Parts: sequence; C-alpha cells; structure tokens
Amino acid sequence: MRPSSPAPRTWFITGASRGLGRALAVAALERGDRVVAASRTATVDAFDPALRERVLALPLDVTDRDAVCAGVEAAVERLGGFDVVVNNAGTLSMGMVEEFTEGEARAQLEANFFGALWVTQAVLPHLRRQGSGHLLQVSSIAALAGFASTGLYSASKFALEGLSEAVASEAASFGVKVTIVQPGGYWTDLYSSMTSTTPLDAYGPLRAELERQWAEGSVDSDPRLAADAMLTLVDSDDPPLRLLLGSMVYDLAHDVSRRRADDWAAWEEVSRAAEHAVDAPAVAAG
Repeated sequence: MRPSSPAPRTWFITGASRGLGRALAVAALERGDRVVAASRTATVDAFDPALRERVLALPLDVTDRDAVCAGVEAAVERLGGFDVVVNNAGTLSMGMVEEFTEGEARAQLEANFFGALWVTQAVLPHLRRQGSGHLLQVSSIAALAGFASTGLYSASKFALEGLSEAVASEAASFGVKVTIVQPGGYWTDLYSSMTSTTPLDAYGPLRAELERQWAEGSVDSDPRLAADAMLTLVDSDDPPLRLLLGSMVYDLAHDVSRRRADDWAAWEEVSRAAEHAVDAPAVAAG
C-alpha cells in the first residue's frame, strides 16, 4: 500500500500556521517535501529554521475567492504545481440552531464550505493539466451526524462532503484523487478560538448536560498522529474516498451507519410504496 521511499512532494495546505495544518506541514517538511503554507497569518517564522528553505508562506484568507485564485496562481508560478492540496482551514461556531444570527450562520459556511470550494476550484485546472494530484478535504466527526450545539458546523462539513464526493467523480478521469478526512478530537486551537452564539435560557438544561458529557467522554490526541496518518494516506496507490482518524470517530461512524440502516429497514414498506412509475404528465397547451 505504501511505497518504501516516496519521492519529495509539493503540498498546498490551508490553515497551515497552527493546529492540524501546522502539524501536517511540519511532518511533510521533515521528510523532505516542499510546502505552501497558506493562512491569514502565514510566515516562515512558524517553522524551524532548518525547514524554512522549503516553505513558501502565503498570506491568504480562503473566504476571498479572488485572493485564493491569485495565491494559487502565484504558488504554481513559483513551484510549478502541487502533488497534494489540503483544504484544512476552518472555524468552529457553537450554539443551538435557533440561536444563530444570519451573520453568524453565513460566517460559518464561508469559512468551512466556501473557502474549501474556492481553493478546490482554483487548484483543479492545474491538477487536471498535470494529470495527477491528491486533494484532501478535512471534514470532521461532526459530518457523521448532526449534534446539539454544533448544527451550523455540521452543516458546513456535510456540505463539504457532498461537494467532495462530486469532485471525486468529476476529477477521477484526469488522474486526480480525492479523500475526505474525518478527524475526531485533537489538541488544536479550534476550541480555544471558537465563537459562540448568545445563549437562550430555554436551552440551559441541555447545554449543562452537554458540558457534562464532554467533560466525561472527550478524547483528544496529539495532532501529529493525524498528520502521520495523512502521510500514510498520500503514500497509498489506492487511497480511500474517506478516512476516519481516531478510534472514537471510527466507532461512531459504524454506530451511526447501523442506526441509519435500522431506520431504513423499519420503514422499508413506506419507502417502497412512495414509488410507482407512471407516464409523463401531459403538457397543457399554451
């Protein structure tokens, strides 16, 4: 599955200044690859001096489509192309769905969905022309199911996964691979930098119960473990469409799938009764 000595690659990683993005950038650099480290606060100073000569720091706001297109073009002109593109940049906004303002809801989708869309659109022409490349879309455990207080975050990641499945089908004939990466919990600043809605009193008991559950059942790991898994992923000659990262998310994925299958089976008769082929309706004369 994994070549013994993969050739050096060129990576384009968004959100590369901190958290999972930085861990992945460092892991790639340490094995001799080149990295375009794209983020709002991009600087080579975020990396060890011994690694900086293979880093191209690219200040970039992924929600700005024009800036994304210009940044990708500049990086391609400088480095010639990309072997791996990682849509990692994102934010977390917590709150019950009813509590979100329009501005808060749009901001969550802008960062997590539209930002990844703009990068995907900007890099695909180059990956198509070179006939190769691997696009990694960093999703989340929150895309396995919607959870109380993460509804808009889940919505952004569900949207990203639907988009990515379509891209995988569209790009396959050009030799471009796509993998949706679904991480569980890692010790990054996603939580410390998250925003929250103004809470409604009605959800106080639910919010307290959620806090209790998180305190008792949260599992968070070193992001370097996720980075190492993604290195293994890109080294594979036959990468999967989806890769779960962590035992918690792995077990949850199977549990959610079983519960959905049980619901489908229980309502099979109703589902099948809702389909019966008929002739096309006649078009009324104008």
